[in-house]
Amino acid sequence: MTSASRPRARRRAATSALAALGLTCTTYLTGLSGTAVAASAWPTPTKSVPVTETIPVSGTYDGELQRFYGSGDLGTDGQSEDQGPIFELKDGAVLKNVVIGSPAADGGHCPGSCTLQNVWWEDVGEDAASFKGTSSSAAYHVIGGGAKKASDKIFQFNGAGKLTVSQFRVADFGKLVRSCGNCKTQYKRTISVSDVDVTAPGKAIVGIDENYGDTATLSGIRVHGDSSKKVKPCVRYQGNNTGKEPKETGSGPDGTYCRYSASDVTYG
Repeated sequence: MTSASRPRARRRAATSALAALGLTCTTYLTGLSGTAVAASAWPTPTKSVPVTETIPVSGTYDGELQRFYGSGDLGTDGQSEDQGPIFELKDGAVLKNVVIGSPAADGGHCPGSCTLQNVWWEDVGEDAASFKGTSSSAAYHVIGGGAKKASDKIFQFNGAGKLTVSQFRVADFGKLVRSCGNCKTQYKRTISVSDVDVTAPGKAIVGIDENYGDTATLSGIRVHGDSSKKVKPCVRYQGNNTGKEPKETGSGPDGTYCRYSASDVTYG
């Protein structure tokens, strides 16, 4: 195989692997140089479905790229912490091929392990999704999809366990992932973010509480429209369980809590 053929073969293999996961709308395929070589558009919803009561999800729910939006008691896109979600995933459930429109209420809730696969948020309400499991073995996976127009957080990590975000797109946001800084019950949280495209404006990729032993590992982060590097990759806080606003203690790679190197995050 010639050197020119190898990148094409690898891109075909990557496309096939993503298709096997049902990721019909992906972010970027990258060549050997690590630069973006192709981009896909956000999905066009097949139809719109109003949601007046939270939809419980057990097993696998395939939304077939329908747009679900809040109505009635869920018809809000405000910042209230007491809103219900559009979807609530049971432990181990998979939500795939869904567009969450506006109003988005509190997006999706995972009280245990869950997978969000090819889920898109057009206009984030309070949070796109909240992860609330209490077991240290809880695993939350966000694979593909994207979110935009989040004045605060995209993913709120209140519980214990590990959150993995990969092949995701985010634009016009506050933070992509935030460990709860002032929940009544606090946990050690592990976060991994990889192969993600970020479009400014935004404040931070990840915010963690170092005093609870949180860690964030970042790789393959591409920040667009931010040559001045205003989007911080990883911010550390002193969390608490009293409800007070947590204090920022630092940012940047430290090898202990914020685990990445300069080459893992590119700006353009």
